[in-house]
Amino acid sequence: MGQRILVVDDEPDLLELVRVNLSQAGFEVETAETGWQALERARRSVPDLLILDLMLPDLSGTEVCRHLRADSALGEVPIIMLTARADEVDRVVGLEIGADDYVTKPFSPRELTLRVRA
Repeated sequence: MGQRILVVDDEPDLLELVRVNLSQAGFEVETAETGWQALERARRSVPDLLILDLMLPDLSGTEVCRHLRADSALGEVPIIMLTARADEVDRVVGLEIGADDYVTKPFSPRELTLRVRA
C-alpha cells in the first residue's frame, strides 16, 4: 500500500483529477471538500501528506494549516498548497504559516505528482 495523501479542495473536478493521477502513481488518496472536513479526516487517520487549497468554503486553507501545525499529532505532516492565488504575497504567507511547497493553478498533474514524490 502506498503512502496516504489527503487532498483538500472544494472543486469536485479538481479533486478527481488529483485523486486519479496520484492513485495511478501508487498513492492512497482521500479527499475533503471543506476545511473542517479536512481537519476531522486528518485527526481520524494521520496522512503522510496533505495537499491543500487556500480558498475553501468554511475555513480557509491558511487556517487549516495553522490548526495542523498547532496539533502535536499533525504538526509534522508535510503540506503542499495547491491554489489559484499566485501572487508573491500569497506564496510567502503560505510558506510562512507552514506549507512545505506551493503550487499554483492551473498546474500540471505530472509536476504535482513529482513534487509529492519529492
